[in-house]
Amino acid sequence: MMDIDKAQGETVLLKLGGSLITDKQQPRTLRAKTLARLAEEIAQARAQRPSLKLVLGHGAGSFAHVSAKEHGTRLGVSNWQQWMGFLEVWWDAAVLNRLVVEALINTGLPVIALPPSAAITARDGKVESWDIGPLEAALNAGLLPVIHGDVIFDSFRGGTILSTEDLFSHLADRINPSRLLLAGMERGVWQDFPTRTRIIEKITPQNFQDLMPVIGESTATDVTGGMQDKVKQCISLSESIPTMDILIFSGDEPGTLLNVLLGSSQGTVITNSDLPSLAREDGGL
Repeated sequence: MMDIDKAQGETVLLKLGGSLITDKQQPRTLRAKTLARLAEEIAQARAQRPSLKLVLGHGAGSFAHVSAKEHGTRLGVSNWQQWMGFLEVWWDAAVLNRLVVEALINTGLPVIALPPSAAITARDGKVESWDIGPLEAALNAGLLPVIHGDVIFDSFRGGTILSTEDLFSHLADRINPSRLLLAGMERGVWQDFPTRTRIIEKITPQNFQDLMPVIGESTATDVTGGMQDKVKQCISLSESIPTMDILIFSGDEPGTLLNVLLGSSQGTVITNSDLPSLAREDGGL
C-alpha cells in the first residue's frame, strides 16, 4: 500500500477496458451490473480520498470495435462509404460513453464527458492537436472528466481511431500522473496465456524483450491492439515518464478497483525500475 498522503494528492489515469464493461463476444452488449459496481467503487474511492484527481477513460468494447473492424476505420478513411463507416463507429462509441456516464452519475459522481472526436486532430494515427484546457479545468474544479476511445479526424489518413491508451499516452506527458491504471478482465499479464496460471509481476524496459515471446494476445475483437501492443505502449510510456507506474489488473473481481485506487498494487506493474520480474502462481492476488 502506498503512503496515504501521496495517494490523497495524486493524479491518476484510469481506464475501464472494453472487455470489462461489455461482452466482447456479443455485439453492442453492455455488462451493466459490472459497470454499476465499478462506478460505485470509484465513488467510494473518491469519498475516502477527496483530493484524488482522477481522469477516467474507457474502451469501446463490443460497441465500436465491431463496426471499426467491419469498416477498417483505424487504417484510414477516404471514400463516402468509409466516411459512413466512420460515423457508425462514432455513434457506437458515443452510445457506450453515454451508458458509462449514466452509471457514474447514478452513484453521485460529478462527471463530465469530453468526447475526443470533438477536441482532437491526428496525423497518421497519432495526436497532433488537443486542447486539454477543459480537462485541466474540470480536474481543478473537482470534477471527474471522462474520455474514451473514439474516431478522430486525421490530416494524413482522413480519419482514424485513437484508443484510450493512445489518449493517455499523450495526456500523461502534460498532466504528470503518478499512476496509470488499466482495469480489464485479466488479472495481469500472463506468462502462459491462455493457460493462465502464472502472472508476470513486473515488466520493465530491461526485461521486456525476454518476456515478449510469452505475452499473449487478446482473444476478442480489438482493432486497436491486444495485450502485446498494450504492453509495448506502456513500456514506451514508462521510459518517457520514469516517475509513473502502470498497473494492469482485473476489475472483474469485486473490491479490486477500489483497493487499487486507494493505493494497493495488484496484477502486473510496468515500471522504469530495473528490478527483476517475478511470476506469480495462479494469479497470486
